[in-house]
Amino acid sequence: MPLSNQHLPSVAVCLAAFNGVRYLQQQVDSIFDQEGVDITLFVSVDRSTDGTEEWFSKLQVNNARVVLLPFGESFGGASQNFFRMLREIDFTAFEYVAYADQDDIWLPGKLVRATERMVQTGSDGYSSDIVAFWESGRSTYIKKSYPQRPLDYLFESAGPGCVFVICQKLALEIQIRLRENQQMSMLVGLHDWFTYAFARANGYRWLIDDYSGLMYRQHDQNQVGVNAGWVAFVWRAQRVLNGWGLNQSRLIASLAGQADHPFVRRWSAGGRRALLRLACEAPHCRRKPLDRVWFAVSCLALAVIGWK
Repeated sequence: MPLSNQHLPSVAVCLAAFNGVRYLQQQVDSIFDQEGVDITLFVSVDRSTDGTEEWFSKLQVNNARVVLLPFGESFGGASQNFFRMLREIDFTAFEYVAYADQDDIWLPGKLVRATERMVQTGSDGYSSDIVAFWESGRSTYIKKSYPQRPLDYLFESAGPGCVFVICQKLALEIQIRLRENQQMSMLVGLHDWFTYAFARANGYRWLIDDYSGLMYRQHDQNQVGVNAGWVAFVWRAQRVLNGWGLNQSRLIASLAGQADHPFVRRWSAGGRRALLRLACEAPHCRRKPLDRVWFAVSCLALAVIGWK
């Protein structure tokens, strides 16, 4: 651990909650148990029915490091809840901003590892591998740290948002973009994907670390989850075949400032020829080798269906 007279990086941890009281104690304890960083926890609660708001209100009474955004709004999903925080929180007093789910467990060195690796590599954004675990006791290491590809940011996130840490400058630029384009951002389904896309599209350097400092809880209420197994495969297949994935890609590219990028313009108008060309670009569009195959097959399937 750093000596007491050493500078501790200041981190604004943004936690989005919704009916999460069952797991909040473990998650919040693990956030405040972080070593080597100075934390302020910002909390936004999607209107809940299980006492989540009351739990945080009691926590704030005895902890000056907890800042609650006004309760009462319904966001309809984690992404809009995170976008609310990114729009409204004043990040100017913090060196870093981290995203937190309501139900994971952070290892004590998670944030100090992230900030140190960002300094060492000159990176502006950070994510990492994860360890997924289930209430049955099963756990598995999930590798996210495949080499980044030239265009992967247009088609996938750098991992789940709960491992994201971004520098102040990037957070403030994202804040400006979201404030200026609030209506468009309301259509984005994945805040982590947009964060990664915005960073890469605007010249920021991103590190995907081959390390896990987080236990990623899996349960029935996960909005997305670990994307592993047959259930996740079917879920992803449905979203591909109904065009959701490419529609999100087109939307996120526009919000990130890439609407006029020659590559985006080639495929975003749709049509069989564009999708066939996009299938050929699969090696540049996904990081994991197997996902490149899946991406190419998905493009071919949409070409047959006729995505526009």
